[in-house]
Amino acid sequence: MLALIAGTGDLPPALVARLPTRPLICAMDGFRPALTPDVTFRIEQLGSFLADLKTRGVTDVCMAGAVTRPPIDPTAIDAATQPLVTRIMDAIGQGDDGALRAIIAIFEEAGLSVKPAHQIAPDLLPQTGVLSRKPVTIDNRQDAVTAEHTIAEMGRADVGQACIVRNGRVLAREGQAGTDAMLARFAPSDDPLWGAVDGLGAVLGGAAEWLSGAEGEPTDARGAILFKAPKPGQDRRADLPVIGPQTAQGVVAAGFAGVVIEADGVMVLELDAVLSILDRAGLFLWVRPRGGA
Repeated sequence: MLALIAGTGDLPPALVARLPTRPLICAMDGFRPALTPDVTFRIEQLGSFLADLKTRGVTDVCMAGAVTRPPIDPTAIDAATQPLVTRIMDAIGQGDDGALRAIIAIFEEAGLSVKPAHQIAPDLLPQTGVLSRKPVTIDNRQDAVTAEHTIAEMGRADVGQACIVRNGRVLAREGQAGTDAMLARFAPSDDPLWGAVDGLGAVLGGAAEWLSGAEGEPTDARGAILFKAPKPGQDRRADLPVIGPQTAQGVVAAGFAGVVIEADGVMVLELDAVLSILDRAGLFLWVRPRGGA
């Protein structure tokens, strides 16, 4: 039996739609997924939650969707979780991949197999190549090389899976607020779709590391590329990057040249819709092999 630990975003519903039977839907307290959860748990009761999954006959777990690091209430820690407290606190203090590796290890030690989302829905990994009508230019290819090196640098710090590059210059790196909040910084200020996302980024803080522009504001990014890829060496059983129609709308609004994603490393939700949005605007989607020219 599969349990889906669902965060926010469109990935959890996409996975459920592809499964022959509905999994047990679980959600961490404080996060509202797009699915109705069967079980809600608190991180302070993780030990009891794992025991409950075993009692229900769960053998496999998939973690999908966005979550942020929850605050820990020491008074809410139950007896079953007490032996895990040090490891949970250490995990929360690590980078993204380090934290996920630690949590995955706890699940596995409880006898649960952690299944990656792309194993459940392999069709979400698109074929390699330029999938759009718009071709990729030599400048775009050079920017992709710069972006790949940037993601490698970010991976060493274990934060972020996307960046924006134009003419060899890194304009932004993804932060905790995510890709959509980073893109919103480059959209027109009167764009109704992205104004709300931009506001979210401001609330969360540090949506991206701005490398240019007065008082931290981004410079004109027209003609830039959005590059998205997993961190080198990251555990791909959780937190594999995802793009979808909203991402495509964001790069269109910002006037980018297109989107580059790593082949076999980034899932695409509603690929047909993504291509339709990009094709109408004359932008490209390149599914690029790591190290590709």
